[in-house]
Amino acid sequence: MVRHKSQITQTNANEFYLRLAKKADHIILNFTDLTGSLRGRTIPANMMEEAINGVGFDCSSIPGGVSIEKSDMVMKPDLSTFTVFPRYFYDKAVASFICNLYKSNGEKFEGDPRYICQKTVKKLRTLKYNPVAAAELEFYVVKNSNGKIIPVENHVAEKHRYFDMDPQRNITERFRMELSDALSCMGVVVERQQHEVGSAQNEITFKHSNPTVTSDNIIRHKFAAKMVADKRYGWTATFMPKPFTGMAGNGMHVHLSLSTKNGEKNLFFNRKGYSYMSQTARYFVGGLLEHAPAISAIVAPTVNSYKRLVPGYEAPVYITWGKKNRSALIRVPEYFPGKSKEVRIEFRSPDPLCNPYLAYAVMFEAGLDGIKKKIEPGDPVEENVYRMDEAKCRELGITTLPKSLKEALEEWESDDICIRTLGKDLADKYSELKLAEWREYERNVKNPYDTAVTSWEIKKYLLA
Repeated sequence: MVRHKSQITQTNANEFYLRLAKKADHIILNFTDLTGSLRGRTIPANMMEEAINGVGFDCSSIPGGVSIEKSDMVMKPDLSTFTVFPRYFYDKAVASFICNLYKSNGEKFEGDPRYICQKTVKKLRTLKYNPVAAAELEFYVVKNSNGKIIPVENHVAEKHRYFDMDPQRNITERFRMELSDALSCMGVVVERQQHEVGSAQNEITFKHSNPTVTSDNIIRHKFAAKMVADKRYGWTATFMPKPFTGMAGNGMHVHLSLSTKNGEKNLFFNRKGYSYMSQTARYFVGGLLEHAPAISAIVAPTVNSYKRLVPGYEAPVYITWGKKNRSALIRVPEYFPGKSKEVRIEFRSPDPLCNPYLAYAVMFEAGLDGIKKKIEPGDPVEENVYRMDEAKCRELGITTLPKSLKEALEEWESDDICIRTLGKDLADKYSELKLAEWREYERNVKNPYDTAVTSWEIKKYLLA
């Protein structure tokens, strides 16, 4: 039998990854639960060949999983996600695969967040769109000082720390370099890294890809940051959206665009359009703005997320858009005006505790809905929205994002974009989990609408 070239290539690739995996001591098989937390199990490397067909596990014990009478599930490694961790992570040779989840009858598990993202990518490609996604993750490195969590650069004032390179203040530079090295070792292409606004606040940017691969890289970025901080320095890397009252929060600004199926032409580009944007891009923005309140519970998924989404810290609050405008929810970057491949949009409300697979799925579905229905985004705003009073915002028709996780969940009632993207069963599970989180918060604090960060939040989210 003559095999197709692509089959031969895939077979050779699988054999290649298998050979590499067998050189390790252990293999970690990973996936994310519904909330985005990293899950998995570890096998000896000599069991990898058997694991290709799947490793069984109890899915009823996973948040957002299945009922106890349907608990048997199978994780199958996606061999294209093979990576090797730096040896000092575990003092052993350890490799890893990200898995897809299957039911015991061999069907894809509809509740697998990665599958939700893959379905959206497939849908877009069927419509001849190639989705392009990037992410900028912000995080703090902190330590415990006499029972209090503080930034490791607590010896300096927080103000004016953005791009700080002074060696006596910027003690996290070497950490970021080591993290960049670790990510490169793991196959994540790092483009740049920097000191962010807050004391010991960091950002590492890696190369864009399709939404599923970018989500894989986000999950591995967070894992690596925590491992490097702990193993090399005895620090803690936290992606908590707002770990400190009065200090800059951690966002996960995402960059989105659509290209032709072969990736050669950026469908968001039009040389004569506002900020070089095409009508397709404008409709995409219109869809995102239209559905922004409803998708908030996915992209800003915790109680603590809404302590970040307040005016004054370059965190978006107002549902509007404009070029170069960091006070708007959607910003059109204009670093290199007129370069067709550079035209994209930046959606600024997501934070690093979101499940990236679900976040990218709902964002692209919202944008696609805008294209389908030809939703105009309205006039762009190029003023600082934070300096506008309520009367001016009303005049311009500018509304705000939900002010709490509870409000975000209530938006699901009037907009079914998340239900359509996740499917009703999974959407119901997600909203139930998040509503339970809100109720737990209410029971443990005096005023659930106070913007100060509480000790309950530190315990709940610092290590999330």
